[in-house]
Amino acid sequence: MGSMDGMVAAVTGASRGIGAAIAKAYAEEGADVIVVARTEQEGGRLPGTIHGTVDQIKEAGGSAVAVKCDVTKDEEVQALAQAVRDQFGRLDVLVNNAGIRVNVPLLDLEFRHWDLTMRVNMHGPFLGCKHLAPIMVEQGRGSIINVTSSAAQNIRPRGVSYSVSKAALDVFTIGLSKELEENDIAVNALSPGPIKTEGAVFTSPPDFDWTGWYPPEVLGPPSIWLAHQTAKTFTGQVVHKDDFGKTWGTS
Repeated sequence: MGSMDGMVAAVTGASRGIGAAIAKAYAEEGADVIVVARTEQEGGRLPGTIHGTVDQIKEAGGSAVAVKCDVTKDEEVQALAQAVRDQFGRLDVLVNNAGIRVNVPLLDLEFRHWDLTMRVNMHGPFLGCKHLAPIMVEQGRGSIINVTSSAAQNIRPRGVSYSVSKAALDVFTIGLSKELEENDIAVNALSPGPIKTEGAVFTSPPDFDWTGWYPPEVLGPPSIWLAHQTAKTFTGQVVHKDDFGKTWGTS
């Protein structure tokens, strides 16, 4: 028996990296997992597809379904919410993980890249919560986890647009937690720290020093703990993975 038996969890950006790792961790704990992302076929710049993640989960004995969805498109997120209702009739956990980073100085940044960063990193979580949180409201409980970044505080050149989007996500998290408190829905933001994902490798030089970076799997335990929280236990927090079991996640 896993700690998430009977629970249904949706994870965006789950074709690879952090999202795939969280999806697999939830499935290992017994949850039915909805693997959400745009990529259905290999051949893009980065490896991994929603079907590949589902296959890995099923091969390990877990339960998962793939739903193709562009989190920046209102109609596609509405369709995702309907698919969740049709297939499961409930949703216990939503992980808004899909994200993008463009490492270009602000004055050299094209508007389309600024716009894309905001649409994926901020509009995506908004649409996910707008269309999927009502399922939790009907249940009277649930947990929403927004994957943020320490870049919201540690602002560096060439990454300001990303920092802006994550700072906005942190404020969004705290504000939504207050609005959903009466429905006993937890809303928290998880900052992973340096994680060696396919995307990080793709955007780094061949001789990059990966010392101090962690594999995505380290996010399993803190994500599982957050999945079990409600507004009565732990909500409205922006937490860092490295502090798990020290300043949070101890109860």
